[in-house]
Amino acid sequence: MPLGNEGKLTFNHAMIYVKDVERGVVFYRDLLGFKLIEDFQYEKKPVYARLRAPGGDGTIALHQVGPENSVLSDGVRLYFEVRALDDFCRNLQKKGFHMTQLPRMMPWGWRHAYLNDPDGHEISLYWAGENRMKKTMIKAQRAARV
Repeated sequence: MPLGNEGKLTFNHAMIYVKDVERGVVFYRDLLGFKLIEDFQYEKKPVYARLRAPGGDGTIALHQVGPENSVLSDGVRLYFEVRALDDFCRNLQKKGFHMTQLPRMMPWGWRHAYLNDPDGHEISLYWAGENRMKKTMIKAQRAARV
């Protein structure tokens, strides 16, 4: 831990509950480019996997739920930033993957595309560039009023 960060929260990873860990790994690794860090099996069946984003230190974990449990996660969306957003989305489409929204500029100044993972979790692929850590929503609202 870097000096001076004691007592401050650091984001570790997002846990994504799935019906089929192996199917989730194929999606996140083979389509989105994540790197498999580790996986665990129970009775020779994958039940957990941790993956690292192809850029940066972000990680996700896929966790098997029981057949009686739901994986729906209303109110949660995963965001992954990619500079070459349009090319990335075209490559997904070439692999036969359906985008629920093709890349377009949003009112807050970020370019977004949307898709769902195999369990229906909503994902936003986006490029914010220099606007990522700025209050772009306020700028967009002011520009709309003019």
